[in-house]
Amino acid sequence: MTDNLLSVGDEAPAFDLPTSDDCSMSLSQFRGKQGVVLYFYPKDDTPGCTQEACDLRDQWSQFQKLNVAVLGVSMDTVLSHKKFVDKFTLPFPLLYDEAGGVSKRYGVYKEKSLYGRKFWGIERTTFIIGKEGIIQRIFPKVKVAGHVAQIMAEITGW
Repeated sequence: MTDNLLSVGDEAPAFDLPTSDDCSMSLSQFRGKQGVVLYFYPKDDTPGCTQEACDLRDQWSQFQKLNVAVLGVSMDTVLSHKKFVDKFTLPFPLLYDEAGGVSKRYGVYKEKSLYGRKFWGIERTTFIIGKEGIIQRIFPKVKVAGHVAQIMAEITGW
């Protein structure tokens, strides 16, 4: 279902999605920022997704100093995102990819398997997008432990 694999150097696919704070957000809003950390995650308020979001939250001041935006994307509802943001005091928006269209364009909506059951969902993946909208780095199949350190090493090396 997702054969369109993106590569470093590709233009990041445009999007316009509802956010956790009842707004709409597009990638083009961030042109001119030093970069965007666009991370796709499976589900709000689950252990791995909570750890990833909180690790990003804990480095928020560093992202701000570097003029880098952080955006999380999942197929959870706006209400679910609001609860997740409030519960963990997340300072960045979470975007609602209702039908998975953006996840599919980024190639992260994949067939997964858990306890022998196959299903479709988001594979945890992070994209670092440069100020001109070009993909600078892709972290596929993210392991949460140490991931924010990988992101920081990448963006501080620009």
